[in-house]
Amino acid sequence: MTRPPAGPPPHRTLDGPDGAPPLVLGPSLGTELSVWDPQLAALAEQFRVVRWDLPGHGGTPSVATTTVPALARGVLALADGLGIDRFSYAGISLGGAVGAWLAVHHPERIASLVLICSSARFGDPEAWHERAALVRTSGLGPVADTAADRWFTPAFAASPPATRLLATLRQRIAPAGYAACCDALAGYDLRGDLARITAPTLVVAGRTDPATPPPHARELVDGIPGAGLLELPGAAHLAGVERPAAVLAALLGHLAAPPDAPAAVPAPAPVPYRSEGTAP
Repeated sequence: MTRPPAGPPPHRTLDGPDGAPPLVLGPSLGTELSVWDPQLAALAEQFRVVRWDLPGHGGTPSVATTTVPALARGVLALADGLGIDRFSYAGISLGGAVGAWLAVHHPERIASLVLICSSARFGDPEAWHERAALVRTSGLGPVADTAADRWFTPAFAASPPATRLLATLRQRIAPAGYAACCDALAGYDLRGDLARITAPTLVVAGRTDPATPPPHARELVDGIPGAGLLELPGAAHLAGVERPAAVLAALLGHLAAPPDAPAAVPAPAPVPYRSEGTAP
């Protein structure tokens, strides 16, 4: 098969039994592969789980700039290095964009697709260029100061999982890598190609996500043939952290479906976290 030129593969971890169906998990901007920790143990019971880091995030070195196609080619290089030809893929936000690009341009590699709080176009490119310039000149402090408002609902923002992820953004993410990923988001627009996705696809949205609001998810579902949609109440942009059980149920339900079945849309699970004094 024809494959694109591959960049250096990203840092990755492997979990689950050898020989199990492969599942690749992509992270969101500003997070490490640990953003998948809430679902990892259960997924690793059924799948050979490959998690990867964005440039300048976790164990992947920074780059000066990047694109979604370049990130996707790195994922293909990673899969090739592991001897994985065809795999299921789930990704959050930018990680989801990588999976959607692969499903369009390399459908023979993607067995099933889950897009979580993602989009076919992440808003005005100029806003991403401005954020990249801010981070390159001022570091991640200004972005980290407002991240909680994008990532979590107010009721969840002070929870231990939320504070750990916010600390990771401040302390462990390289500004250069973060800015490069902003460049990737600025240049990404898959709206005209969604109909080319043939993999069974489930789109998951946080009902109160300010970064990729539900209309972004509906645009994906309207454009991808046969795609299913699950909108989760009580969740913002990092829905898998805020509603871990519901996202896990969505993943397991969709990934376990026969290849020719419609996209599974499970019922939302109860919200597992309540801060003190917060009504249900």
